[in-house]
Amino acid sequence: KTLDSILMRICDGLKAVPAILLAIALMAVLGTSVQNVIISLAIVYTPDIARITRSSALAIKEQTYIESMKALGASSNRIIWFHVAPNVLSPVIVQTSFIFATAIVQEASLSFLGVGVPVPAPSWGNILNEGKTVIYNAWWMIVCPGLFMALPVLGLNLLGDGIREVMDPMSN
Repeated sequence: KTLDSILMRICDGLKAVPAILLAIALMAVLGTSVQNVIISLAIVYTPDIARITRSSALAIKEQTYIESMKALGASSNRIIWFHVAPNVLSPVIVQTSFIFATAIVQEASLSFLGVGVPVPAPSWGNILNEGKTVIYNAWWMIVCPGLFMALPVLGLNLLGDGIREVMDPMSN
């Protein structure tokens, strides 16, 4: 209970700062590289996964079948691994697909601002940043990369919606 409280306060602190500002601050501390972008985005979005996992687990823990398992003498490990964890997995998978979509945009934003992936490496943000200098003469240098960046984001969002529909048909 104490560990849960401490971890949730850390998550609250991380969520209090807007995601892009926290990512920029982390990149300023870590330096620009692909690995550091991954680390900073993982730190930024870990509280989302932690909160979804916690809230789902707390809701499942209160279900009558969990109480029945306790009454039948099932161990805590059995209840956690065979009943709580599989039911927590569905909302976590759905949220993860949305986070990946958001992370694509965040990475592009960091690279566009010059604090993400270094310039020789391919990145949507780097491509958009280079295209802004020729936008008046070659508008497609911005529009095409923007559209191609939007496609996987849209795809991941649709995938998340589809997974939610399949895993939780009662949500409608």
